[in-house]
Amino acid sequence: MTTTKDMADAGTRMSPRPLIELGVSFWSAKALLTAVEIGLFTELARGPASERELSERLDLHPRAARDFLDALVALDVLDRTDDVYRNTPAAAAYLDEGKDTYLGGWMRQASRHLFRAWGGLTESLRSGKPFIGWDSADYFQRLYEDEEERQRFIAAMDAMTNHIAGELAAGLDWSGYGTVVDVGGARGNLIGHLAQAHPHLRGTVFDLPELDRLFAEHMAKLGTGDRIAFVSGDFFADPLPEADVLIFGHILHDWDDEQRRRLIAHAYPFVRPGGCVVIYDRMIDDERREKAVSLLGCLNLLLVTPGGSEYTVGECRAYARDAGFARTSTMPLFDGLETAVIGWKE
Repeated sequence: MTTTKDMADAGTRMSPRPLIELGVSFWSAKALLTAVEIGLFTELARGPASERELSERLDLHPRAARDFLDALVALDVLDRTDDVYRNTPAAAAYLDEGKDTYLGGWMRQASRHLFRAWGGLTESLRSGKPFIGWDSADYFQRLYEDEEERQRFIAAMDAMTNHIAGELAAGLDWSGYGTVVDVGGARGNLIGHLAQAHPHLRGTVFDLPELDRLFAEHMAKLGTGDRIAFVSGDFFADPLPEADVLIFGHILHDWDDEQRRRLIAHAYPFVRPGGCVVIYDRMIDDERREKAVSLLGCLNLLLVTPGGSEYTVGECRAYARDAGFARTSTMPLFDGLETAVIGWKE
């Protein structure tokens, strides 16, 4: 039987603070997401401002403004000198909409959709189904039919691929490859940046027809429209464009294990001999002990897809090996948050 003295002794050996802070960590997350959603960091990119000035520009109530801004100071995303606030270096680099390194598109999606979905985790853990009834295919179809929502989603994805494209461009030897296909590549942000880094590359984006116009606009902006084409279709059923390199970025985790295997097997014949397939996602470490964000990502996908989840690096290697790729290698991306598995075809 545990006595009061036992509890007191245990209390001297460990603090409850980490558990308490973990239990309310969603407070911190929502404060940051809301700051992105209202454009706080972009506003401060124009110059430091006082509480009164920010309240007027962002329509913050006097009761809330000071506590909100000072909480962000305590979270190390704002600095404050007297009553004047400014972005920290990290916030200035990644949360200012005027910069190519902006990550706020993804955070806006998290604030608008995912935060709400996580309120249904208990129900989804018991049902094994998405909390809000999303079907993966139907969700994307609905998303692409709504112009405003489509733009928001693509901006969120571009926030990630802006960073990943540079790492893939530098981390993979492209000198022996001339063609690349981005399967499910949306408006072509990843492949456009690859083409900018390697002018000899020619590429294709394979995605739903609703994205064709946005693709053309984005390629014109990047100056790569003469080297990159758009092909529409269903990547489960239709032939893929043939190329030296096929990329599946943030695609496999939307589907269950059998579907992931089927996608990579389907892709194999369209990779030219000597080429490779590149698969990147927020993969889990093989021991399933270390990458908390990836494991929590499995729960996120439980909430919004019928069968999606993150998967281990070893499982991804097996998808490539079983499809026929002779060997595999891995590449860490995005400061270790993401992993690329590369399957090489003889």
